[in-house]
This record gives sequence, structure tokens and C-alpha cells, in this order.
Amino acid sequence: MAKSFGWTIREVKLLPFGGVVEVEDAGGVPSWEEAWVAIAGPLQNLWMALAAWGCGKLGIWEYSWAVYVIQANIMIGLFNLLPIHPLDGGKLLQALLYRFLNYYKVLMWTTRLSLLLSMSMVIGSLMPWLLYGQGIQLNVCIVGLFLFMTNWTNSRHLPFIFYRFLMHRERLMERVMKTGKLATPIIVNSKQTIWSVARLFYKESYHVIYIAEPEAGTLSLLPEQKIVDSVLSNRNPHRAVCELFE
Repeated sequence: MAKSFGWTIREVKLLPFGGVVEVEDAGGVPSWEEAWVAIAGPLQNLWMALAAWGCGKLGIWEYSWAVYVIQANIMIGLFNLLPIHPLDGGKLLQALLYRFLNYYKVLMWTTRLSLLLSMSMVIGSLMPWLLYGQGIQLNVCIVGLFLFMTNWTNSRHLPFIFYRFLMHRERLMERVMKTGKLATPIIVNSKQTIWSVARLFYKESYHVIYIAEPEAGTLSLLPEQKIVDSVLSNRNPHRAVCELFE
């Protein structure tokens, strides 16, 4: 599915709960494409379960083996729909939230939710042992720890992920120009930092920034690209946005 959209595939990691695609275009592709790539994962489990059911009905496979394959695919498919990054459910949640929240907030809140849910998996796997002295659900514990560590690392890399998003903004501008879509305005105070303004950007919107100076009673205008270039340059992105007019 990713290849059909022309994505540049860097690698495919095969994990116990499925494959995870690492792409060069992350942050620069439309949300609807991300949603379709995420949906393609559980759809593989669906068609494999249907194929197993057909093989069982036709007598190609033994009934017990067909049932096992069906149950395994259903279990893996449902697990992958959990809203935890990098599971398909986590990616679907991000694609949905991009329509309502700015890119930085989506990254921050989905990472926090993923940390919470993955830690809940670890705690849940320990509950039989803590409450009843029974064995630990080792598989669930290992997967939960893996997901927690993945999202912990991801939380440490949020600024770098955001920089990569800004590096792909020119691609969005090209799509907007082709479709004739109107720019989305952002109104900020002249004392806000360039970095804080960039964090207001939505993934699917090209922005025009209005900079208000209440003391002077003026309203200045900047294209989004001016903010992006300032953040990606070697100069301090934490300086006031009004300095871009100097």
C-alpha cells in the first residue's frame, strides 16, 4: 500500500505483532494515505482468516488447523488496532487527530497515550502473579515492555520528528497550490517565539501568520515558509517572531 502511494520505504521491521514500515516521507504525506497504509495491516489478517475459513470448509485443511489460523489472525488483527504507536491503531488515531489538532499536539498526546496503554499492558500481565500468586503472562509483558520502550524513545525524539515534519512543508505547499485550497490563518502575539508559532501548524493546512502588536495597533503578515526557514536555519528559533521583520 505504501509503495502504491509512491512512498520511499527505508526498511520493514518484522515484529511479533506484525511488520512495521519505516519510510523516508514520514510527516510529509497526506493523512488519508497514512490511514490507508495503517488499515492495510489488519486487512491482511482479515483475508488470511477468510482464506483459512475457506480451506477448512473445502477440506483442504483440517478443521482444527483452520480454526487455529482464523483465531490467530483475528487476535493479531485486533491487537494491531490498539491505539498504541507504532501499531496500526496508533497510526490510525494519529491520522484522525491531524484533522482536529496541530501536528505537535498530536505527536505529544499520542505518545503519552501510547506510554500509558503500554505500561497498562505490563501491569496487567503481572496482575495474576500479584493478586493470586499465579504465573506472569510473559508474552503480554514482553510486548508491553517493547512498546513502552519504543514510545519512551519516541518521546525523547519529538523535537527531531517535528523538525522532519517542517522539512516536508514545501511538499504540502505544492499540493495546496495544485488544488487551490485556501491558506489557514494563525494569529499570534509579536512576542511569541518562532518555535512556538511553528508548533501551531496543522499537518494538512498551509498557514498564513498574522502577527499582532497591540501596543502599536498593527497587524503584520508572514507566509508559513518564513517561519519554517527560520526554525531550520542556524539562528536561534526561540527568538521573538517580530524579529523576522528586522
